[in-house]
Amino acid sequence: MQVIAPTAGRAGQVAVVLVRPSVSYTTGFWAVTASFATLMAFATVTAPLWSLYQQRDHFGAITVTVAFAAMVFGTAIGFTLLGQLSDRFGRRAGMMSGLLVGAAGAVIMAASSDLPALLVGRVLTGIAVGIVASTATTYLGELHLRGDNATAGSAFPGLVATTANLGGLALGPITGTVLATWAPLPLHTSFIVLASLMIALTTVVAFAPETVDLATRTGRTPRRIAPPPGVRSAFTAAAAVGFFALALLGLFSSLSSVIVRAEFQATSVLLVGMVPFTAFGASAAAQIALRRLAHIRLLMAGSMLFPMGLALITVSLYRPNLGLLLIAAGVAGGGAGLLFKGAVTETLRLAQPASRASVLASFFAIAYLGMGLPSIIFSLVVQHTALNQSMIGFASMLTAGAAAAVTAATRTHRRVQVPADHGQRPALEGPRNQ
Repeated sequence: MQVIAPTAGRAGQVAVVLVRPSVSYTTGFWAVTASFATLMAFATVTAPLWSLYQQRDHFGAITVTVAFAAMVFGTAIGFTLLGQLSDRFGRRAGMMSGLLVGAAGAVIMAASSDLPALLVGRVLTGIAVGIVASTATTYLGELHLRGDNATAGSAFPGLVATTANLGGLALGPITGTVLATWAPLPLHTSFIVLASLMIALTTVVAFAPETVDLATRTGRTPRRIAPPPGVRSAFTAAAAVGFFALALLGLFSSLSSVIVRAEFQATSVLLVGMVPFTAFGASAAAQIALRRLAHIRLLMAGSMLFPMGLALITVSLYRPNLGLLLIAAGVAGGGAGLLFKGAVTETLRLAQPASRASVLASFFAIAYLGMGLPSIIFSLVVQHTALNQSMIGFASMLTAGAAAAVTAATRTHRRVQVPADHGQRPALEGPRNQ
């Protein structure tokens, strides 16, 4: 229980006593994890549905890209303008507001599947992701550190955060696939289910413990999105790694359904949905399997799997083979997941406790730009060049970019030293249990 004791006013009146039931730090930790994963699932639930929109409304690659760009636009707004606000107003308020914005987007998309409604819903999806991604990653670290079995410097909350992020992105396509295949109203049911989940989780998060001392933050101006002073080179390198990792996953989220339908003649929603699910699922599984590796070693492992997967994707297009494409998606997704996990861990190392959400918002703003911008460019190039040739260029660009970013991140990690507790001490010290 959180209790604010009554205080006497100027006229001798007694203020109202505020009592807010609160769950434990551990329960709050898992509630935030579930909320984060659910919102990220909503971000990718449309991946297998684009083929249905194609059949009904004759959507092409450009239309799909425009819809995806709408989410990227919303994400940019969320990260740059709102992602850092939990440093001022609290993690709980940040999580709740992001979930409610996401639920609003889902309701709009459930109410109408016309293109304007889809665009509005996707913009709201992006804003919600922008609010929640940095807030949840920070919140999980702080809740874990104050939990019952916390150990300073533990990699567990970072692993959970990135697994919820990419694992949620993996759940989206499979959720959309299952509901579109076996539930009624295939273009509406997924949004109804996820909107209901987000609203329900908002009520649970409302009782999670707050980890920001709001009394000392009131009236402060939110920090401008910017790299941490003194470690900008290391931050820039980590953000670049995140950019290229999500660039590959963005392709699976936005255009895989169009590619599979056109090149592999697959009309089944189940087959279409398996490609992005495999990529995102492998990204989360790779992180869990190699969770004990130091993040520099994660970057090195990811930098080897990443180009292998891209090469296999290209081969699968020259000799159309859906089984090979699924293997390629798994290898490339696993590499991207390791790169992303290593980049997030390095960013958390660089962040000071008082501005952790702001720093993560900066990181995610750049990384999620990678999830959208390269895919948009790719869809435009495909209109004038053969898909096989476009994929060769795309794979070459991502391979070279990721290699350069990992090299820079490795060098700056060795050169830039920060206090050991930068990424560990919570913003508000206090008892571990309420």
